Amino acid sequence: MKEANTGEQKKLLLIDDDPNLILLVKDYLEFRGYQVMTAGNGREALSALIELSPDMIICDVMMPEMDGYAFVEQVRQDPGKSWIPILFLSAKGQSQDRVKGLTTGADVYMVKPFEPEELVAQVESSLKQATRLIHHQNRGPNSIPTIQVPFDVELTPTELKVVQFVARGMANRQIAEELKVSQRTIESHVSNMLGKTGLHNRTELARWAVENNKA
Repeated sequence: MKEANTGEQKKLLLIDDDPNLILLVKDYLEFRGYQVMTAGNGREALSALIELSPDMIICDVMMPEMDGYAFVEQVRQDPGKSWIPILFLSAKGQSQDRVKGLTTGADVYMVKPFEPEELVAQVESSLKQATRLIHHQNRGPNSIPTIQVPFDVELTPTELKVVQFVARGMANRQIAEELKVSQRTIESHVSNMLGKTGLHNRTELARWAVENNKA
């Protein structure tokens, strides 16, 4: 195992209703140098976010009180919190489950059980990606695009509208209300755009839209 990080300590919010998983994951991440705060469900986590500002959120999907889907939608509707990378943990590993998780607003979807090293790698990758996006936005519109997609990607007018809302951090439900269509329709548009661009999640999609003046 690697030693704990020696740089700036990143804050993570870990949400799960399984106390054993909370204990194991918290201990492992803290050993790797992260500061870990915990919550037992989405509603408890939303209350914590009133005062906390974590660098990343790790969230179970199936929980009492408020599940991961509802929690993520609430976070994505908050302009002050919508930028936070979110990693879903779920026992459901079917492709439709992954698609629903990603299109709901999560940036990464991991299936339980998982290797701790893989979780750390995903956390580190997401944090680095968030940092790059922030740095790009701070540099302004004249910076050189750093994300690559096929040059001939074309979005439909509706997809263009959807990706503009995604880039603003809006949740699928909020986008659906804005465009007066079903949430499933928005999920389908996001999934189609991920397929067209070859990107992996909403964060990359938003970043690509910003860097290419589509949002």
